[in-house]
Amino acid sequence: MISPARPRAAAVSVALVGLVLAACSGGGGSAAPTKTARTTTTTTTQPVSVAPFTGLPDRDGVAARRSSLGVKIENTPEARPQSGLDQADVVYEEVVEGGITRFWAVFSSAAPEHVGPVRSVRSMDPNVILPLGGVVAFSGGTPDNVALVRATGLVTVDEGNAGDAFFREASRQAPHNLYARTALLWARGGTPVPPEPLFQYVEKGEEFAGEPIASFHVDLQAGYDVAYVWDPGTRGWKRFSQGLEPFLVTGPTPVQVAPTNVIVQLVPYGSGADGNLIGTGEAWIFSNGRLVKGTWAKLYPPAPTVFADAAGKPIGLTPGRTWVELAPTGTSVTVLPGTATEPASTTSPSSP
Repeated sequence: MISPARPRAAAVSVALVGLVLAACSGGGGSAAPTKTARTTTTTTTQPVSVAPFTGLPDRDGVAARRSSLGVKIENTPEARPQSGLDQADVVYEEVVEGGITRFWAVFSSAAPEHVGPVRSVRSMDPNVILPLGGVVAFSGGTPDNVALVRATGLVTVDEGNAGDAFFREASRQAPHNLYARTALLWARGGTPVPPEPLFQYVEKGEEFAGEPIASFHVDLQAGYDVAYVWDPGTRGWKRFSQGLEPFLVTGPTPVQVAPTNVIVQLVPYGSGADGNLIGTGEAWIFSNGRLVKGTWAKLYPPAPTVFADAAGKPIGLTPGRTWVELAPTGTSVTVLPGTATEPASTTSPSSP
């Protein structure tokens, strides 16, 4: 069950009304995915492959020619703003010791030249990365956790074998200054090529349908709680850290992260960083300015997680980038119903 919104979450949610208006004015199932990427047809009848992790046309064939690349990224205040998260096809946010969070940034159809800061693995990570295949990069970890990741059989890169694929950024202090060169990581190989899809998507001509949502707040530990505000201009969910601060990435011009889809997947956590991703649980899927409440199911480690609605029908996402919040069971999720142009009162929905 989702716990009632705590006072801090309610206060943040009220503040989201202003963020909704700011974002608006900015304008700016059970069936597993198949192993073969779908194709669409252009006006010249030439087949165009579909990027497996976004469902968008892979017109240059980039995603079809290489494996996936997963990089473990830090999310402490000292690590922000990070590099490359806005270009990841998929990002998984997981809770680790002390309630802080870290990311798995997954690249396939696009990637920056550099990504980071790179940090260490945890015991739950094999169940995140096994469905990806390909290459995974991380700074290190405890011997037991590193052994678990290497036992996946994926191409693993850490500080011990990275060579020039890793470098230290002089403008930041260690350990928050380790970065990775994506081209050199991909040069390590990795299979399958192309990677297998992780999600299902709405059919051409259809739209994701559900309850209209202007914004929502995921009440993780203070300093790591996040909010997403629907921006109809860019058709993405603008991310805010600590509920109120735009979540930016570095670059010539800082960019606010704004994925097409956000999935809040509620998973049981034991002591430490050992979230259990095998089994079933609640999932809230946000897409197209709307929410569908359903369930998640993962039968065994290499299988992709399947998301289904209350009737058991697989949920199709809007093609585009996706962020998955691997939030502990019981985390309060507070939503602001309505559209971004029609902010409404705050509620804390019950479980589906």
